[in-house]
Amino acid sequence: MELGFLNPLLHRPGPWASAYMDTSAVAEDAVAVRELQARDACERLAETGADEATCRAVFDTLSGVTREDAGQAVFATDGETVLRVPLSVPPPSPALTSWGALPRIAPLLDYGEREPTCLVAFVDRRGADLQLRGTHGRPRPAGHVEGDRQWPIHRTGRADWSERHFQFAVENTWEQNAARIAETLAADAEASHAELLVLAGDPRERRSVHERLPEPLREITVESEHGGRAAGTKDNRLDADVERARSEQARSRAEETLDRFRAGRSIAGDGIDAAEGLPALVDAAREHRISSLLMRPDGPDLHRDVWVGDEPDQVSVRKSDAQYLGATMPAAARADDALLRSAAANGADVVALPPADGDPREVPVGGLGALLRWPFGEGNPGGGIRPGR
Repeated sequence: MELGFLNPLLHRPGPWASAYMDTSAVAEDAVAVRELQARDACERLAETGADEATCRAVFDTLSGVTREDAGQAVFATDGETVLRVPLSVPPPSPALTSWGALPRIAPLLDYGEREPTCLVAFVDRRGADLQLRGTHGRPRPAGHVEGDRQWPIHRTGRADWSERHFQFAVENTWEQNAARIAETLAADAEASHAELLVLAGDPRERRSVHERLPEPLREITVESEHGGRAAGTKDNRLDADVERARSEQARSRAEETLDRFRAGRSIAGDGIDAAEGLPALVDAAREHRISSLLMRPDGPDLHRDVWVGDEPDQVSVRKSDAQYLGATMPAAARADDALLRSAAANGADVVALPPADGDPREVPVGGLGALLRWPFGEGNPGGGIRPGR
């Protein structure tokens, strides 16, 4: 999961109110039910110390949502809702609430968008319409590509010399349009941080586009035989293809990351390329060393307290260390929230692992692990070798 959407939460001091509410009700009294749920969530926030203005901000946000998503996560502080995140899985009822030094962001791994961001391209010989899926909300348009319309698009069935010349011009136009579509997709996939590309539409054109994609993007591209570019086209089979591809991509990514983590546990070259256990993870987070954060939901270390300051790199296992790092008034916070905040602030991603199954040595100790941007020297946390040294 890319964590850039959490940016509004990263550098504002708390305390924070967090609430996860199910908004999937379809009954006639759904609006009244949501208002009651929002009121209950705010009452429980107030009981744990949340101020009246912040509770009011949470209530106004939750009571005003519609049934467009399975749920909503709301994060507020100082009387203001700072971020609202649509959920893809309904959270339990009553709403999950938290009032603390950090926003309670770890449940997003359970109820938020689990699969990778996907760019869908509906292509034909004239161009392509683009759609982005998996960005914490419903699919949304992501632009379009218009091919060259100065040359003919359709071939004829005649076989004389002039018609063959005409047909060559038509096919050349198709190829030029495919190249233009591929170039645009490469740029848009990078800009949107898409981890998967699905090509739908005209069979010949989508294959031609596929062949012209840059190698890294081609490796994460799949084709669907369903769906088209025509106005009003809706094909549930395409939706199923996209969701299947996203699930497979997420599973493949988790397996690949876990394999790299296992291999990185051993000293090789300059040191160890993976970290596990809370003390090592905290050291790596403080040094901006984490490239990918691994989290197993049933790991006991996720619930442990660490000490944090206002800034994401002010995190430590001991309170005295947090003060040494510049946190004038360190506060206790859950380890999973603190590490996710640090990972998001430093451009890392997070990979949610399945619960432990079988040999516990095959998963990170305590449920927390990381792939590192540069290794721990001699296998010792704090003894890392920075690049160029």
